[in-house]
Amino acid sequence: MEMPPRVIELDDLTLRRFDPEGDRAELFEVIDAARGHLRPWMTWVDEHSPVRTAEFLARRQEAWEAGRDFTFAVVLGGAIVGACQLFRREGGPGGVMEIGYWLHPAATGRGVATRAAGALVAEAFRFPGVEHVEISHDPANHASGAVAARLGFTEDRRRPAGTGEELVWRLGRQEGVVKEGVVEEGAVGDRKSFGSHPPK
Repeated sequence: MEMPPRVIELDDLTLRRFDPEGDRAELFEVIDAARGHLRPWMTWVDEHSPVRTAEFLARRQEAWEAGRDFTFAVVLGGAIVGACQLFRREGGPGGVMEIGYWLHPAATGRGVATRAAGALVAEAFRFPGVEHVEISHDPANHASGAVAARLGFTEDRRRPAGTGEELVWRLGRQEGVVKEGVVEEGAVGDRKSFGSHPPK
């Protein structure tokens, strides 16, 4: 079964598989501190609690082992500042994987989300049969849309969502690859290439 690496090093930024025990307290605190920032886009923060955090981490481990959902801690300066996810939507087409991400507000505006998402794009295209990667978000969440645009995704469609509707961006395997925070023509780059020049 194809799996992404447990750790992806991007110079000063690290994406790593969550540790259900070791990360539980820190992840709870990060989400708790970011509630106001996340609430407009992620309704689950209103149910945030230590128990919910533990349940979330347990489910992520099960999903990783099943090969359907790979959730990483986004680590900057040794601290968790968010999470990113590479997954297949239940009931979705086999040739499509999706990416999701969120950050503590202190980590925004520094190219962190773009670099993390870019690394996951490269990992997605290493899976056999994956021809497209998608990013979806609330249409009013312009920051998430800017990440997709910087990576070369194009607006594809809108679909119903829990908050009303979501905007879906799509990138095809033949449209380019992510390298150093932008999409360039050519073959999929190596995992170390994404952290060299954070996008401005």
